[in-house]
Amino acid sequence: MKLIDKALEFENRKFSFPTTSDRILASREVKDLILSLNEVYKETKDAEIMDIMKRLTVIKQRIEKRLKGKPLTS
Repeated sequence: MKLIDKALEFENRKFSFPTTSDRILASREVKDLILSLNEVYKETKDAEIMDIMKRLTVIKQRIEKRLKGKPLTS
């Protein structure tokens, strides 16, 4: 499947996003991949697709954590 190949390519990509803009684009891309894979999963119930979605979700959480930055302390 083309979608699964795209998701695996994203997963194996180097994750060093130097600018905030790059992080936002990566976050949006991985969100789109997860939602697309979810639609396929609803039809097929394939465990491999669920595993890919879980790994992509971890990557997305890391990117978004970096976007939010460190909390300010008082």
